[in-house]
Amino acid sequence: MNALIDQLAALRLHGMAACAQDLLAARTPPSLTTALKTLIEAETKERRVRSIQYQMRIAKFPHHKDFATFDYSAATVTKGQIDPFCSGQFTDDAHNIILVGGTGTGKTHISIALGTNLVNRGKRVRFYNAVDLINALIAEQAEGNTGKIIKQLTALDCVIIDELGYIPFPKSGGSLLFHLIRAGQAFTESNWDSHSFAIVIQNPYW
Repeated sequence: MNALIDQLAALRLHGMAACAQDLLAARTPPSLTTALKTLIEAETKERRVRSIQYQMRIAKFPHHKDFATFDYSAATVTKGQIDPFCSGQFTDDAHNIILVGGTGTGKTHISIALGTNLVNRGKRVRFYNAVDLINALIAEQAEGNTGKIIKQLTALDCVIIDELGYIPFPKSGGSLLFHLIRAGQAFTESNWDSHSFAIVIQNPYW
């Protein structure tokens, strides 16, 4: 019994290994077909959970936020305005979202909650603070690696850029950022035109 479970674990079939323990301990053993179906379902569920955990780490959200804890009564947007975006269809349609508002209006909360929702739906997301992203773009240009970040982002379904306009940045950095946003035109060999941006702008921006 233990040898079988150890073999499943060695093959990195952790969902099956955990499920096998329960199946082997059952008073009435299931049929072979039922057992195989149960093991496959357990492994599929385990892999989905691990995939979501991995994508959450890759997304690099600064902290956890969700819509369950969002106070719509203190916001200028309604639940009815936000809900349509939660399906993630806007990323399939390559549409962008721009959130504009003053300090404390919930823009960052919405962007993180939306990103978290997308990850839970199997989407690949990356969260950036605007200044951090601009500094990274400036650094790669100085190192002669221009285009590296853009190519990394083409593997994503949605890129969230937070606090645009909150902290001033060099004009050259702004040019690099907007070049990245227009990367679908600049890099025709990429599939960037099938991805989306969610941009959070501090109001007033200009």
